[in-house]
Amino acid sequence: MSDRLYTQELVDFLHALRAEALPADVLDRARYFLLDYLAVAIRGSTEGSARAVQRMVVKTGAAGNSTILGTAIRVIPALAALANGTSSHGVEQDDTHSGGSVHLGTTMYSVAFALVEANPAIRAGDFLAAVVAGFEASARIAMAVQPREHYSLGFHPTQTCGVFGAAITASKLLGLTAEQTRHAVGISGSMAAGSMEFLAEGAWTKRIHPGLAAQNGIQAAMLAAEGFLGPRRPLEGRDGFLHGYSRQPLPERLTAGLGESFEILRTAVKPHACCRYMQGPIDAILALVREHQITPNQIERIETAVLEAGWNIVCDPREKKYQPECVVDAQFSMPFGAAVAAVCGAAGLDQFTMEQIHNPEVQDVMRKVVLTRDAEIEKTFPREWPAHVVIQLKDIQLTNGQRLEKFIRHPKGDPANPLTWDEMVVKFRALAGPVLAPARCEEILAGVHGEDFAILPRLCASYDQSTGR
Repeated sequence: MSDRLYTQELVDFLHALRAEALPADVLDRARYFLLDYLAVAIRGSTEGSARAVQRMVVKTGAAGNSTILGTAIRVIPALAALANGTSSHGVEQDDTHSGGSVHLGTTMYSVAFALVEANPAIRAGDFLAAVVAGFEASARIAMAVQPREHYSLGFHPTQTCGVFGAAITASKLLGLTAEQTRHAVGISGSMAAGSMEFLAEGAWTKRIHPGLAAQNGIQAAMLAAEGFLGPRRPLEGRDGFLHGYSRQPLPERLTAGLGESFEILRTAVKPHACCRYMQGPIDAILALVREHQITPNQIERIETAVLEAGWNIVCDPREKKYQPECVVDAQFSMPFGAAVAAVCGAAGLDQFTMEQIHNPEVQDVMRKVVLTRDAEIEKTFPREWPAHVVIQLKDIQLTNGQRLEKFIRHPKGDPANPLTWDEMVVKFRALAGPVLAPARCEEILAGVHGEDFAILPRLCASYDQSTGR
């Protein structure tokens, strides 16, 4: 490690960041991901994992001004951030930063909403700038530890790297000085956790990771505001985060090109309700099924190439991935994702269910999925997340032949192939519609483009079904 003060350079730049200095496309993306966040948080509030956190929060008796989205519960900011972070990560359709393989919005917006509701005087521009700054910090830290290296040690970057961004977002919204913000980030270094062991048994712990990051980020900022001291080099120090959480850290990524562009522009959204490493292959399968009108009984084999960084997440252990036992297992099973896409022609929340896990037709096609490695798709990762799929058909009389192949350079939702605003609105209505009344959904859509974000959490609260409000 060099003696360069990377943490200070990064924090001081982000502390000084103001909405007035941000490019229009950056502010547009901040509102875009805001809508995506509200969609997944509202729908996710009905998940069993979210309900458990909500019950726990209520039992603390810590009533406050911050709303748990999708409910009528209002608690102190840190606990609202915990609950909303958990909800927004529960349906596996939240955003992902490409270079860092880290979910950002689920943490940063959970922090921002918890604090803006407690202090309605916060301007929309300040809200957006704080979120952009949090995205920037966590994305750069995730790239610096390198996703493949970080995952190989058993860490989930959404929490480990997310807590630093959460501290930045909270510090900006709480009006901390640059010195206090540096201490908040330093304190966060002792709050960076998040284990990937949930994969072994379909546990819910991944879902709570962004909630814990958001809660801890707020508390770190609040501690710093009270004069609590943190280390000045929590990232690059001898015993700092980069050294402890990666075998090959690249500290220069913390500040390289800082201010020239923003990492929120390199963040993707998910059209499918599963791990990001499964999105591209599913796109390819869906495209082949639609283009050639393939039916499940025609399929001999589906060869699916998977990026090396995601192999241990969605391909191994083999017996677990080919025999998912719960929805979490299915969300991280490439064989299941491939099979359900081929059988159902979709891979949304309606497909990642226990019903489909037990569907004999899905199980049959799952056994025909062959997982492969492909050096070609590794060449541009993580800048790009390509996919390569081959479907081998039984019917030799097909005019297109037996072997159907599809290469996807940019999966749908990637920065280079994004969902349009109109498509994001469709996603929002599909996810929020089962939870909130149509009129409420329309108010939220208008609010995302407005200047008073403090009203949005109340609009996202549960409504009285007798009045439709």
